[in-house]
Amino acid sequence: MQYEMKKFEAGLKAVVAYYISSLGGVRTNRLTPTLLESIRVLYFDQLVPLKQLGSIALVPPREMVISVWDKSAVSAAAKAIEAAGLGFSVALDGQAIRLSMPPLNDERRAALIRLVKSMTEKERIKIRSMRDDMNKKIKATETDEDVVFDLKEKVQKITDKTNEEIEALVMAKVSEIND
Repeated sequence: MQYEMKKFEAGLKAVVAYYISSLGGVRTNRLTPTLLESIRVLYFDQLVPLKQLGSIALVPPREMVISVWDKSAVSAAAKAIEAAGLGFSVALDGQAIRLSMPPLNDERRAALIRLVKSMTEKERIKIRSMRDDMNKKIKATETDEDVVFDLKEKVQKITDKTNEEIEALVMAKVSEIND
């Protein structure tokens, strides 16, 4: 049962890690290169991540410059960024692509907060499902009621701790969106 508990904890850590990476792709009032991580560019008949085609630099306060290494990929990269619908205005500048981000309006902020909360709920559902599966395993393998109770209590404590981590991440992201 010790192995199963370790596996359960590792699974919850993986859920939190995935959630953190998912939150990185949600736009806020601050620019980060992680906003562009999900963009794929059609380059020589293959979908290639944008970050593999050039370097990404931040130009404060609301601009990013992508220096594309291959001149033939510049227009394809610009089209992929526009198609992603992230709200950037895209301008070509030789072998570079300049992205400027307009400030968020109240409507867009509310939509982003709803998106973050729906992402959060999906992760919480995963966590509850993992907790329920673990409780079923405990009930199936243990016969002593005191041991079952103790193990279920430990599972619940681990689950609560994970939910607290998720809640802290949500609050930080909402705060970041509202800045």
